[in-house]
Amino acid sequence: MSLKQEKTENKNELKLTFTVEAEKFDEAIMDVYKKSAKYFNIPGFRKGKAPYNIVVKNYGVEIFYEDAFNELVPKVYEEEMKNSKIDVVSKPRDIDVVQMEKGKELIFTALVDTKPEVKLGKYKGVEIESKEYPVTDRDVLDELDHMAEHNSRLVSVDDRAAQKDDTVTIDFDGSVDGEAFEGGKAENYDLVLGSNSFIKGFEDQVIGMKIDEEKDVNVTFPEDYFEKKLAGKPAVFKVKLHEIKVKELPKIDDDFAKDVSEFDTLADLKKDIKAKKEEDAHKKAQMEMEDEALDKVIDDSKMDVPKGMVDVEIDQMEENLNARLQYQGLSYDQYVQFLGKTKDQAREEMRPEAEKNVKSRLVLEAIVEAEKIKPDEEHVKEHIEELAKSYHQEVEELEKNEEVKEYFNKVSQNEQAVKFLVDNAKKVAGKKAESKKDEKEEKETRAKKAKK
Repeated sequence: MSLKQEKTENKNELKLTFTVEAEKFDEAIMDVYKKSAKYFNIPGFRKGKAPYNIVVKNYGVEIFYEDAFNELVPKVYEEEMKNSKIDVVSKPRDIDVVQMEKGKELIFTALVDTKPEVKLGKYKGVEIESKEYPVTDRDVLDELDHMAEHNSRLVSVDDRAAQKDDTVTIDFDGSVDGEAFEGGKAENYDLVLGSNSFIKGFEDQVIGMKIDEEKDVNVTFPEDYFEKKLAGKPAVFKVKLHEIKVKELPKIDDDFAKDVSEFDTLADLKKDIKAKKEEDAHKKAQMEMEDEALDKVIDDSKMDVPKGMVDVEIDQMEENLNARLQYQGLSYDQYVQFLGKTKDQAREEMRPEAEKNVKSRLVLEAIVEAEKIKPDEEHVKEHIEELAKSYHQEVEELEKNEEVKEYFNKVSQNEQAVKFLVDNAKKVAGKKAESKKDEKEEKETRAKKAKK
């Protein structure tokens, strides 16, 4: 097997010529014959039992060429890329067969993109805004309110009509032009009034209804409603209200702290909330400074990013998105259809982010090389331990995997490169995050809530 490379007129593009021994191509032909023999039906032989020479005599050996090529080429390409020192960053394209014949060398060509050169601009002493997000007592109180909401319970009331924010249990039966429609009927349905989860105007008309009351609710479907045959149409829903429930919040005190956390007092719970929020605030500030520093270095650097390299990044983004969608019970096709776009349109919308991702990696790799940054073995081990935990594997086994280790070595180097940028940046004072309410207003608001 041999590989010849030639530069094309396009920057960072190579034309590769692969030459595969005749014996290997002939072996691929025989492998294909063995896999496909069961499909040949030749008079005088049971189906799938005709010898190779009989099949070739009836159909010609060329019938195996395409499948033999498709089976052999990916292996050849992968092997040659491992053995060569070519830093390929795209999928092979414009594959062209120069020679393909039994008993002769298989020769084919392909175009690939190579890693572009990065000319770093200023990367030490870039000016960035110093970020700070102070955590206030109000932030802690807000978190306690969220925890109380999460631990609230619904209590039935029967001495008044339904109000905004109540949860009501209703039956409804909808019709358009006197005819029922799919999805327009339900029994014992729980609806939060004011959630705007129903057609505009529906919940407003339920407000004021009493238990066991029946009422016709008149609404109009929006012009842009997803069900086209209902869009813009007036509808009537026969509604019966069965139950009214109001949210009851727990009292925020020491007992509450014991119920929702490992702490015995509210004071200790508050300290823990503040500590965690301060840690999150620090991470947010650090991340924003890292992004700003990296963006400025990218803008001041020069590189010609090949389209094929960005395409590979988009492929990865699509793959990651598809995995997240499957976890939620959706397919990528359904997702794209829901957005009202084609797959090609969705891909193109990913291009700016993909291009930025590629440029970020290239710049960080250039800084790693310029500053001779070595992997942090402790961080690499931490990453491997996290991966092992996520996939229920043994840490020792993953540490023996050279590809895994090499990947996290690069992750560690890039992380240190980003930190290097921020540590060496010139930080100018930024605007501190301001509290939305002063303490007096906050106390008044909470007092009003307590009275309700």
